[in-house]
Amino acid sequence: MKEDFEIQNNSFAKRHNNWLKKLIISALVLVILAGAGIGIFFGFQKFQSNRITIKSIKKAWSEYDYQKVYEQSFSYLQNAPYNNTVLTYYAYACFFLSQAQSETQMAQEYLDESINSLRIAIYSASKNLLPQLQYMLGRAYFYKNTISTHYYADLSIKYLLLAKENNYDAPDIPEYLGLSYAALGMTMESISAFTEALLVRESDALLLSIAEQYFNASEYTAAEQYLYRIIKNCENDDILIQSHILLGNIYINREEYDLAMEEFNNVLKKNVNSADAHYGIGVIYEKQGNIVKARAEWRQALKLQVNHADALKKMANN
Repeated sequence: MKEDFEIQNNSFAKRHNNWLKKLIISALVLVILAGAGIGIFFGFQKFQSNRITIKSIKKAWSEYDYQKVYEQSFSYLQNAPYNNTVLTYYAYACFFLSQAQSETQMAQEYLDESINSLRIAIYSASKNLLPQLQYMLGRAYFYKNTISTHYYADLSIKYLLLAKENNYDAPDIPEYLGLSYAALGMTMESISAFTEALLVRESDALLLSIAEQYFNASEYTAAEQYLYRIIKNCENDDILIQSHILLGNIYINREEYDLAMEEFNNVLKKNVNSADAHYGIGVIYEKQGNIVKARAEWRQALKLQVNHADALKKMANN
């Protein structure tokens, strides 16, 4: 009986040990599985957060993070180069990044990318989106024209007019058109566009642009009216100086030399280093037959601005 009891004890101990081993193994397996599960969960979360989707691009756009929009859109387009939504976001990001550049070369590169992407996006754009893309393409060509040695003003006009014809509502379209027409020497079209822009927003810069175009059309009385409005109310010295110089040139063309001299002297009171003012005074002396004084003023203009085209021409011909 004693032997039976010992056998039972040994059997119970073995079963207990086996059960304990199984319990420990099960616990270890559960710990490993839990760790793996947590790792997979966080790995998936990280994958989701790093994955580039249209939703993530839109989120970056809503946060005005144009650099991130640019980078994510660029990566997305490597696998889906004609996705219209991403092309549009990419083009817009390129445009706004170009505006933030201090280096002309970088601005040019971003603008070129923007223009290329907009032109592709236009082909598959929905009817509702098309006018907006035309407007942005017109703006992109406008800014490209301002920093390029080639003319793109005609393309700016083309797409801005298309946007306007398709009823896209942007208050700056007339001003962009006015400046683009002016760049092409289309004076009357420029005046018409600028006049329309005035109905939206009046500014001293816009008034000056209109006055310049009337001057180019030899409509001096109309130009004067805008210049008087600027000189009476403007607080921007640069615009005031340009207005006095333009008014001085109007008086020269009317042979009112005393009034012209007064305008150029007004400029020199604000900026003693104005090459344009010295050039204008030189023209007055030339008109009065005093070439010696005229050349002295033109030399002064060139001393202040070595590449002053009009002064160089006068010195070469007199």
